[in-house]
Amino acid sequence: MPLSAPVNLRFEHRTDTGPVLGIGTGTPRLSWQVPSADADYTQSAYEIEIVRPDASPEVHTVESNEQVLVPWPGTPLAARESVGIRVRVRDGDDWSEWSTPAVVEAGLLSPDDWTAGFVSPREIGEHGSPAPVLSGVVELPSGVVSARLYATAHGVYIPSLNGRRVGDEQLAPGWTAYQQRLRYQTYDVTELVQAGENRLEFLVGNGWYRGRLGFHGKHGLYGERIGVLAQLEATTADGVVHVLASDGSWTARESTIFADDLYDGQRTDLRHKPGPATAVDILDADLGVLVAPDGPPVRVTDRLPAVEVTKSPTGKTLVDFGQNLVGRIKLRVRGGASGDEVVLRHAEVLENGELGVRPLRTAKATDSYVLAGPEEVTLESELTFHGFRYAEVTGVAELRPEDIEAVVIGSDLRRTGWFESSDALLDRFHENVVWGMRGNFVDVPTDCPQRDERLGWTGDIQVFSPTASFLFDSAGFLTNWLADLAAEQQKDGSVPFVVPDVLRQTGPATAAWGDAASIVPWVLYERTGDLGLLARQLPSMRAWVDKMAQLAGDDLLWAGGFQFGDWLDPTAPPENPFRAKADPDVIATAHLARSAEIVAKAAELVGDAELAREYADLAARVRRAFAAEYATEGGRVLSDAATTYALALQWALLPTEDQRRRAGERLADLVRTSGFRISTGFVGTPLMTDALADSGHPALAYRLLLQTGCPSWLYAVTMGATTVWERWDSMLPDGSINPGQMTSFNHYALGAVADWMHRRVAGLAPGDAGYRTIVVRPLFTQRLTSASAKHLTPYGEAAVSWSRSNGQVRLTVTVPVGSHAQVEVPGQSTPLEVGHGTHEWTADDPSADTPRLPADATIRQLMDHEATWDAISTAARETEVVSDDAELAARLERSLDLPANQLVEAISPRGFSPSAEALQATLDKLLEP
Repeated sequence: MPLSAPVNLRFEHRTDTGPVLGIGTGTPRLSWQVPSADADYTQSAYEIEIVRPDASPEVHTVESNEQVLVPWPGTPLAARESVGIRVRVRDGDDWSEWSTPAVVEAGLLSPDDWTAGFVSPREIGEHGSPAPVLSGVVELPSGVVSARLYATAHGVYIPSLNGRRVGDEQLAPGWTAYQQRLRYQTYDVTELVQAGENRLEFLVGNGWYRGRLGFHGKHGLYGERIGVLAQLEATTADGVVHVLASDGSWTARESTIFADDLYDGQRTDLRHKPGPATAVDILDADLGVLVAPDGPPVRVTDRLPAVEVTKSPTGKTLVDFGQNLVGRIKLRVRGGASGDEVVLRHAEVLENGELGVRPLRTAKATDSYVLAGPEEVTLESELTFHGFRYAEVTGVAELRPEDIEAVVIGSDLRRTGWFESSDALLDRFHENVVWGMRGNFVDVPTDCPQRDERLGWTGDIQVFSPTASFLFDSAGFLTNWLADLAAEQQKDGSVPFVVPDVLRQTGPATAAWGDAASIVPWVLYERTGDLGLLARQLPSMRAWVDKMAQLAGDDLLWAGGFQFGDWLDPTAPPENPFRAKADPDVIATAHLARSAEIVAKAAELVGDAELAREYADLAARVRRAFAAEYATEGGRVLSDAATTYALALQWALLPTEDQRRRAGERLADLVRTSGFRISTGFVGTPLMTDALADSGHPALAYRLLLQTGCPSWLYAVTMGATTVWERWDSMLPDGSINPGQMTSFNHYALGAVADWMHRRVAGLAPGDAGYRTIVVRPLFTQRLTSASAKHLTPYGEAAVSWSRSNGQVRLTVTVPVGSHAQVEVPGQSTPLEVGHGTHEWTADDPSADTPRLPADATIRQLMDHEATWDAISTAARETEVVSDDAELAARLERSLDLPANQLVEAISPRGFSPSAEALQATLDKLLEP
């Protein structure tokens, strides 16, 4: 077939579907995909054509098989310069057709490109007063052929030009480390300008800049004066550029928004008249901190209708939107009198039939509107957002479901990953992970979106970044966040607990959280192939590892001092999440080894061999120190916790094969005696299923994954959850909210297991960076009859699906052009190498037969025989020997090697339970040959 023209041209990590405006570099890297090709196709060269206005096209030929993030080949773009780009590729001597042209336009690349100044209201707009509207006017001739608005704010802004909304961004300019990095936006406003007077207006709210931030009740952490920086540039056909820049001629007036806060909500009085225009001040602001966006903005991404409108036991009107989401409510009202007030309160759950607001802590999460009269009006609060599924509505006489909807907002990330299986609960859990990410990726990867916190906790995104990178194209989003992390990293290498850093502690250093500095860039490199990001972040990565090593001292054991540890381990009491089972010193030293190893690999990739050797040696010495201090020759690891075994196994911290084997066996026993329930917190949870599967216990990994008892991933699903919870038991089995003062129903960290579902359940994993090589290793199980995953890699769509029936398994693999795959097919002794295209195999099902329970089975073997274990557990509950299967498993902790027929004696010595004889009879029957 003829070579297909390349498609999906991209610049850096921007995902714009049209012209890419306001890119922040003059030398943007390019990527493309080849949609289809002959089986033997290999790209040997590419050509990039750059078309500048009024100039001959320049064509650059490069002998290379690269197609992802290739260097800009020509003269760098000047500020504001717009060019057309086409690409074609060569296979041998054959060239493809040219791609469809793409347009990229540089933004304002230096402070000298700005003539505007930051303007702030002089007489109005103080904190606690109505939100101001700042405006400027310019006269324009007819014949404007192009117009751009460059804008940012201290606060959040909504722009309009000649009475029409500019763009569709929400909460612009977003949240960054404002002292070091403030994003500006670029808008194409060509269709909004007009001949004659043009009025540009900005409604400005407090946002993250001046609003309440964090759980200490503080506001104004970045400053007390909100304001706008705006530059409108309109070019006429004769080439003349007409500029409206924010300056001292601008004016300010009050809006109808009397209060706005991201935590507390928005209060609007529609009766309020704007009053006279007042003067502005030009603020002394450093324009050198201005940066262009790396990723997409926050937008409205969905709208959900009301599922049900009901009355609570106390007579309140409640609306259920059927999904825990992040955004705001849009409500139509009519017939009210002037002065009537409509109030919307938000919450994630109900408790005793009423709005469950205790988890919000001090956040009011309330929007209110004072009506101006009986005319129909649409109410919507655009200067705030809430995390909610339910709303309580007062002030509306007869609320109709069709008059209210939930407006979902979030960073407008392109969906790139999907998963399905034959298990409906598992699929719903995966959907919960997706919704949790959508709700917490609101410009910053936050811990939760509803209470008085909503901060960019480093530990949460560290564990979740592999899942995030599969589900959505989050490279630009996280690239921006990592730039903030590096900017806010302290001089001694300490990494703030949250980024942007609003806690502002001195010398913050804690394992797993600070390791976001090294692990997140590494994950992005693995998933996108962005070597430039590794090079950019390497100084930050090194600084963190050096800080860890300094804290560890000469013995290289990071012991003592503050640690979050295995945060929210289910054994920790509600009032003290620090009291996890896993020793924090073990966790800390393990992370030092892991991050040192990552820095060594990163240094080698960017070409610094000496640095690579230095950190590889550090990693090796830390591993030896770990094994000597925290592990026994028999494979026991200090604190005997599932998390510490998972860390030691997955991060190669045990030097001998025998240690690793016995550690894996001990981990398996811990899973058994926990009743196949999860026993880890934020740190251990992402590693558990890998550790079990890789140490020879894949069936236990599935038992853990598909467990529905509390604590487990699927327990929340059985309780009606539509997002992932912060705690394994954020809601207790009786429907009451966990009594702890820190309980969120939308927290993505524990959903990090979805990465294992993609890689091992479905079997779609990255091999070489950016999925240049795809590793297909599905883990077949009797618990599922099918599973599939699809991912839009940098090279195109990759997919794996498998199904089991009639003793056979069918495996289908799709590989994009430019990639190849290593596929493990049942019955094949070595992985098969395949190129692009769709491939299919049918083989004997390795999990078709259910092993029989041996006649001389041990209690351990009985527990592993799921049908027998379920039967004896049911009998033990029915005879009231135990309350549930978890109690039964726990009682067997010291008896796993005993013969299975001694199980009843092990849990209930003779004479201690009148029901033991009946249970023994049931056991004997189950064990009959």
